[in-house]
Amino acid sequence: MSTTALDLDALKAHVGRKQAATDVLLPGPANLLRLALGRSEPELHDGDPLPPAWQALYFLPRVATAELRPDGKSGGTGTLVFATVSSRVLGADGAAALEDERRTVFREEVKAGERNQAPKREPAPADVPWRKRVTPDPVLLFRFSALTFNSHRIHYDRAWAMDVEGYPGLVVHGPLTTTLLVDFARDSNRGRRIVSYATQARAPLFDTAPFELRGRPTERGCECWAVTPEGTVAMSCEVELG
Repeated sequence: MSTTALDLDALKAHVGRKQAATDVLLPGPANLLRLALGRSEPELHDGDPLPPAWQALYFLPRVATAELRPDGKSGGTGTLVFATVSSRVLGADGAAALEDERRTVFREEVKAGERNQAPKREPAPADVPWRKRVTPDPVLLFRFSALTFNSHRIHYDRAWAMDVEGYPGLVVHGPLTTTLLVDFARDSNRGRRIVSYATQARAPLFDTAPFELRGRPTERGCECWAVTPEGTVAMSCEVELG
């Protein structure tokens, strides 16, 4: 196996640069995600509200296969690259209906024979009224990769995820965990509207074992966590409800 050296000069050329893309939020992708997640809601049609966090299905990367580059990511092990993606959805009247900002950290490629280092673990709250068990089925991970045009092989190629990138199994997508958490908050607060939410990824989840969603109400809404099989926080989520 060969590795690709990180070209810092090439990366620096992108600092401060912006790339803009437009999209139309059609119901087709959302209906496919509804089926993939096994949601009980009726089929969505033009003009129906998009469930919160489902905007991950839109504004997808438009990169030809020949232009894809080797996978690579890093923390205390090498150079970090930060990317911010902002999305704004406008209604038919031209007014902003939704604003989304995602900050992603990329690191250098794991060297041959090395294992991905485990992040610091934080125990998840246990005294909570809401709990849900999630089994990250490989078929769901594959479908989510397809729906989001995500070619990162850690989500669907087990040999690559384990032998090349050093993970114990397939990795659950961060946006998928976000979607599951926000849906969990929505299901736990029927009749209330999600005004805003903020998530923070703490540790990866894998398809090797079920994980749990936990939540509890707060003064302004609720807070939820995706919890690893070991009982530590994989992702936290704060939700404001109207």
